[in-house]
Amino acid sequence: MRTAPVGHQCVDCVDAAARSVRQPTTAFGGRQNTTPLVSYVLIAVNVVMFVLQTVSSDLERQLVLWAPGVAYFDDYYRLLTSAFLHYGIVHLLFNMWALYIVGPQLEMWLGRLRFTALYFLSAIGGSVLVYLLSPLDSATAGASGAIFGLFGATFVLGRKLNIDVKWVVGLIVLNLVITFVGPQLGAGAISWQGHVGGLVTGAAVSWAYAYPPREHRNVVQAGVTVAVLVLFAALIWLRTASLLTGVG
Repeated sequence: MRTAPVGHQCVDCVDAAARSVRQPTTAFGGRQNTTPLVSYVLIAVNVVMFVLQTVSSDLERQLVLWAPGVAYFDDYYRLLTSAFLHYGIVHLLFNMWALYIVGPQLEMWLGRLRFTALYFLSAIGGSVLVYLLSPLDSATAGASGAIFGLFGATFVLGRKLNIDVKWVVGLIVLNLVITFVGPQLGAGAISWQGHVGGLVTGAAVSWAYAYPPREHRNVVQAGVTVAVLVLFAALIWLRTASLLTGVG
């Protein structure tokens, strides 16, 4: 038994009452002091996919973002699966470190559902820009589009909360410099399209999640999520039609 303001209560009763108390929500609809489950699951999935990719070269060939595969063979899944593959351990470690740093805070601010939507929309946004602008003979992979989307969201939501976001601005600038200058210095090919596409998508989606009036927040956030998906579908259709017309 545990001492209560009036009499005593059993331990199970106290625990049940504690579970029934709703945690305070954040300004964006998330729950405070929640375990960042989605962030950790995404890290685990990326690591598992890297292991599978390492032991099976065919898996990499089937899942990377390759524009002819999307346009000519209807492999539209590549636009998403490529975001869970990485070219080398350094590529994986950097992206997972970034996800570990910014993911939990964003997940707490937004809640698991909104955070998941933000992550996947950013990943797809990066892939869409790659599909639109990258050379046809390139094969792209990496979670960088999603990570850049989280960077953009951290900036937008931090500004909304009046938090110092100079550190994330510096991180974005540094990574963009590496993105554009790195290949010229022998750092290998880096998909600026994926990085920029993810960054713009993450910033735009998080802005729409952060600024609607509280009474219409859920409706606006859901509507924006669907609208972004429709926009991506339209851009993918236009690019595919253009490539198929060129073949014909």
